[in-house]
Amino acid sequence: MQAPWERPGGACAPTPPAVILCTLNAKYIHASLGLRYLLANMGELRTRTVLREYTIARAPQELAQELLDTFGPPTGGTQVIGFGVYIWNVTQTCALVRELRARRPSLKIVLGGPEVSHEYEQQEIVALADHVVTGWGDVSFPKVCQALLHGPRPLMKIIAGEQPPLDAIALPYAEYTADDLAHRLLYVEASRGCPFKCAFCLSALDKTAWAFDAERFLGELDALYRRGARNFKFVDRTFNLKIAAALRILQFFLDRLPADGEAPLFVHFEVIPDHLPAPLKDMIARFPPGVLQFEVGVQTFSEPVQQLISRRQDNERTVDNLRWLARASNAHLHADLIFGLPGEDLASFGAGFDRLLALGPHEIQLGVLKRLRGTPITRLGAEWGMVYDPAPPYTVQQTASVTATDMRRFVRLARYWDLLANSGRFQRSLRLLLGQPARADGSGDDPAGDRGSPFAAMLAFSDWLWARTGMTSGLTPEMLVDRLLEYLHGERGMDRDTCRASLLADYRHSGARARPAALHDLLPPARHPNPRRAGALLARQAQHRDGRADASDGAAAVAADRV
Repeated sequence: MQAPWERPGGACAPTPPAVILCTLNAKYIHASLGLRYLLANMGELRTRTVLREYTIARAPQELAQELLDTFGPPTGGTQVIGFGVYIWNVTQTCALVRELRARRPSLKIVLGGPEVSHEYEQQEIVALADHVVTGWGDVSFPKVCQALLHGPRPLMKIIAGEQPPLDAIALPYAEYTADDLAHRLLYVEASRGCPFKCAFCLSALDKTAWAFDAERFLGELDALYRRGARNFKFVDRTFNLKIAAALRILQFFLDRLPADGEAPLFVHFEVIPDHLPAPLKDMIARFPPGVLQFEVGVQTFSEPVQQLISRRQDNERTVDNLRWLARASNAHLHADLIFGLPGEDLASFGAGFDRLLALGPHEIQLGVLKRLRGTPITRLGAEWGMVYDPAPPYTVQQTASVTATDMRRFVRLARYWDLLANSGRFQRSLRLLLGQPARADGSGDDPAGDRGSPFAAMLAFSDWLWARTGMTSGLTPEMLVDRLLEYLHGERGMDRDTCRASLLADYRHSGARARPAALHDLLPPARHPNPRRAGALLARQAQHRDGRADASDGAAAVAADRV
């Protein structure tokens, strides 16, 4: 590979950088907001700093060579590389740091990010690094780089990040490139922090939430929009905490709705489920389909569990607001539940799942509790029998209320739920599946609750599908069609023609072109997919929206009958 400063014929080339900002993202579509904050705040070192983003799928040896090629050969001067370290990339980043340390011992390696800001004493990646900036790094990392390059050298390995006033931080949005705008999600934040104290969340360590100046922030958003940005993902933990601020931001996007034929607009917010006053509802109702996506963190409906984890949530308001969003707005709803919280068992989780499903969110994200370093949930471990995987992402493996076997059952269920329900591909067939009892003959104890429960029905299918296939990945839509018919008709005794009619309608709506065996005689030899709409995100929304138009009662109606 040609080094960045090499040019054919000995042409003059740029000076190699003194600082590289690097992180490993989960996917290419993700663009690191944190690194762009650091880049924007490098001051006089900005022209000597470059940003390099990769994905966790890349081999560490290959990445190490690319980074060293970017620096060029050792010149006797200091070369600094800063890594953003998170729960999803710490293993791969550690392998990369190990490789760099072996190849170029003189390199100064500085770490930052939530994974190395707490409980860092025994971490291998920390031992390999020269310095660690804990907490906020916007102004502290540039200071460390200045000290490493120009002196005096930092005396301490662990450096507590300084939290400056927000107006002292340079905003990062000009650092998004034209390629970022065209191909990636743009992460933005109108505020930082969170006033709530949920024990499983690192934001529980914050004292409050801090908002950026609205005029300044909206000016940056406008600059992005005028450059062509149309995909915005807000990372604020509490977007709708301050209603006046939320209304200004929504109005900003309402004023920029695309005309027919223009590029679609997509905006993602994380919202507090029990805080949607009338002015906010009125504004939300004005948006057309396909623009707004709300991530609604319900997490659990169990009041004893909420109390145990210090989560303040008005369940009745949450139910009312979710029902309103599903029925009266065009927002695409992702509702989140966490399994494995202390005190939560299969029965109470199943009851919460059924309650949420009945409200009609487009997707229910089923997560499993992870013990983030530094979170208060650690103190509940011994009393509530919490056993976590010692390796990242530190997923809970069992609790006093959930056996290791049932935890594995749930992990499989969550995967199958994503394939069947969250994909939007099987809305009619899912209605049949969830409307059936968990056990056809009603015999035996049902660990997930009443046998009319949709969660119990899904758990029974999940157990059967695992026993039948031994697979949680590699299940194509065609395989799922065949297995669903086998289960619904063969195991549950449902009418074969009714099942095939639902499966056929779902399969045709999905745009798939193959010919599953269950529908072979009903499909023509060749098919063409339905046209995709504005990329993968909007296409997934369209699966749910259009499918509901054809089967408006859907799975939610089945749940409503059962709850």
